[in-house]
Amino acid sequence: MASADRLRQITHAVLETGRRTVAELAALTGASEMTIRRDLETLAGQGVLERYRGGARSLVLRGEEPPFALRAREGLEAKRRIAAGVASLIADGESVVVDSGTTCLEVAHALADRRLTVMPLSLHAANALTGATGLTLLLPGGRPRPGELALTGPLTEASLASLRFDTAVIGCCGLTAEDGLTAYDLEDTAVKRAAIASARRVIAVADAAKLSRTALALVTPASALHAVVTDTAAPGDEVEALRALGVDVRTV
Repeated sequence: MASADRLRQITHAVLETGRRTVAELAALTGASEMTIRRDLETLAGQGVLERYRGGARSLVLRGEEPPFALRAREGLEAKRRIAAGVASLIADGESVVVDSGTTCLEVAHALADRRLTVMPLSLHAANALTGATGLTLLLPGGRPRPGELALTGPLTEASLASLRFDTAVIGCCGLTAEDGLTAYDLEDTAVKRAAIASARRVIAVADAAKLSRTALALVTPASALHAVVTDTAAPGDEVEALRALGVDVRTV
């Protein structure tokens, strides 16, 4: 088993039960206990779990977003397809604000060689766009959240309020026709709302798992979205419910 796959399996096993022993994880993955101990140290360093003698316990509570380092490895190919789908909806010359999060980071990568004006809302995405020769890069103010590096606070919101974008690309923690686009972090929610208010068109990006999930804070009703780009594993009933609201749902 590849290291990334093993780390993913260990993470899910610990999240599912709250804690696991080294011996249990070795049996589950087929790896040696020495390898499992090294993997647990890696995951502990990423803030995913806490080590104790002979095992590990989860640090991700119900209602919390998993750490960025963990999410960045999840469903990467689907996120890249979603990013390519978003890029196909954006014309050269547009001004675009790109939200924080792992899927939006892939969107930033997909836009890096385009002739656009782009304001990224995370330092991860800003770094991906730095040095792009045909692109005009705008940076907001704000305070970066640890790990996530999403820019939040009144400086970020003021930067967005002073501009008008053609398109806002917005990530989410959950999206349903009934509950709308939702997020876990309240400061992040405020920035997403400001980005939506600053744009003429809103494209939401969400992998299939998020289309059956609702997080704590409402960002916007689903009917306010112009388009949603998701992957082909998205639940059909939720896709049809969004389309019934007039949302252009693209599956890739």
